[in-house]
Amino acid sequence: MRFKVITFDCDGVMFDTEAANRAYYNDILARFGRPPMTGEEFEYAQMQTVDNAIIRFFPEPEAYAAAQAFRRTQGYTPYIRYMEMEPDLIPLLEYCRTSLKIAVATNRSDTMKRVLGTHGISGYFDMVVTALDVANPKPAPDPLVKILDHFGIAPSEMLYIGDSKVDEVAARAAGVPLAVLRNPVLKADYHIWQLSEIKGILDGVWQQKE
Repeated sequence: MRFKVITFDCDGVMFDTEAANRAYYNDILARFGRPPMTGEEFEYAQMQTVDNAIIRFFPEPEAYAAAQAFRRTQGYTPYIRYMEMEPDLIPLLEYCRTSLKIAVATNRSDTMKRVLGTHGISGYFDMVVTALDVANPKPAPDPLVKILDHFGIAPSEMLYIGDSKVDEVAARAAGVPLAVLRNPVLKADYHIWQLSEIKGILDGVWQQKE
């Protein structure tokens, strides 16, 4: 097998988080009398750290501080139930755990541990890197480089699964092969439509579907 480590993004790869994140951010905006996110704002929030999203929605220093205080008090736990796990995720994790190290590189921050625990999959991961664990989150390569350094492997020995532009930029900067899930406009080594296709990539028998 060519790869020694497989690394997952969270939102849009391991989970469909659109409903959860839309409710989360719109509730924060509503608390301060602001309108719901536009489509463009939601797309930004899905890719960025929560701090970057909040500062975009609340650019004024006092409003930003108040919004951050509110979200930390409110927490993300009520929204985890809206997250939908990819149906192929656990079978893929079971397949990978026999011969690979498994990691997460996400722009989530203090919510990631609860997400994995609530869904009962914490035990599958050998390393989880969030936005809190690096100086520069994605699109910087720092999260992927941290994983490479931890396992002492070359970039070519890790496969990263992402779905967004920040994943594309981070993978390219780190020199890591990228498999993109359901986003054919991105540049990637592999374009897949289901996580189950990763098995073929790992086994060297994968073929691009038209």
